[in-house]
Amino acid sequence: MGLLDLLIASSIPVLKVLLITAIGSYLALDHVDVLGEEARKHVNNVVFYVFNPALVSSNLAETIIYDSMKKMWFMPFNILITFVIGSLLGWFVVQFTRPPSHLHGLIVGCCAAGKHSLHGPFPGAGNLGNMFLIMIPAICKEKGSPFGSPDICETCGLGYVSLSMAIGAVYLWSYVFNIVRASSFPSVKQFDKIHVDESSIETPKSELGSCKEPLLASENQADRYALRSSASDEMVVRSGLKQKIAVVFGNINWKSLFAPSTIGAIVGFVIGVIPLTRKLMVGNDAPLRVIQDSASLLGDGAIPTLNLIMGANLLKGLRGSGIQKSVIFGIIVARYIALPLIGIFIVKGALRFGFIPQDPLYQFILLLQFAVPPAMNMGTITQLFGAGETECSVIILWAYALASISLTLWSTFFMWLVA
Repeated sequence: MGLLDLLIASSIPVLKVLLITAIGSYLALDHVDVLGEEARKHVNNVVFYVFNPALVSSNLAETIIYDSMKKMWFMPFNILITFVIGSLLGWFVVQFTRPPSHLHGLIVGCCAAGKHSLHGPFPGAGNLGNMFLIMIPAICKEKGSPFGSPDICETCGLGYVSLSMAIGAVYLWSYVFNIVRASSFPSVKQFDKIHVDESSIETPKSELGSCKEPLLASENQADRYALRSSASDEMVVRSGLKQKIAVVFGNINWKSLFAPSTIGAIVGFVIGVIPLTRKLMVGNDAPLRVIQDSASLLGDGAIPTLNLIMGANLLKGLRGSGIQKSVIFGIIVARYIALPLIGIFIVKGALRFGFIPQDPLYQFILLLQFAVPPAMNMGTITQLFGAGETECSVIILWAYALASISLTLWSTFFMWLVA
């Protein structure tokens, strides 16, 4: 397959995404008002609670078996690596650009969280999967695709993407959520400083005068005081550790972590891995195949609907302003240049050491996870904390405007690399 053929095969899915996104943006215009804020909210709920879980569960049930799970064990680590390295790159962007402190979490989150995550029930949410869900089937159907039979490629590819969506949701709502939360409120150090300042007020002279204890304690008294002091210090350390653990786990958004699509992924795993349920529901001869077919039919509505909503949400970025250009430039460089280059070394290294199989489609998706734009769910997270909503819309707009070029070029190079 020549370079020009690869470029065409990779550009067609991106153009499809752009076309559907443009229609969504048009429908959200004030004078059209088909996908206004209220309409998007209701359609978001339908996608979040019905379409996405059906899509994820049906694809995983068809694709996931015990042998395929052994093959895909590296994917959770690969996505985790994208989050960790993206966070480091985001920290460098913060150090170089010096933005306001309440935007630190937003910048780190945009660099860390690619579109691996699941769609949320808010007007401003989105997911990594929606772009993959269009790109992978379209690439599989292109003539001369390096991934073999179109039907097998599409089924396996959607299974990989569904797993990626479920894992990305867990990382987004447990890791990035807390990063943004931490930068949206006063730091613990500031709180401690205030606490110390308040507690360091001088003791009134009347209290000093009423003190009848000797100023110098005897040796026995000193020993007793030392023992009490060490015991109290131990208790303070233990209680402080418990409080920190409680704060971390107490602030995790468990409802979003176990979103309907995540539950759908769990159901798909159970159906696919357990032989009895698989025989009952998956396949042409399965007695309960009507359930699986109905889920697949519902899931087919997710792809176009997601992209229409994504286009409508991007209009927010056109109306927003007030963020440094250097911040946008830094995020673009981190996500579209630095992260994909690092991803090539990681995936190729994993292949060399035998961590991943010689499957071109699987390698392609692992590589593509390093090159996707920031997760649109960042808009949802900033909306929850009321910090950086406008700036997030501007970042997302520029990131997705340039994603058409970036994804096309990186997809072409990745297909050449794994072919």
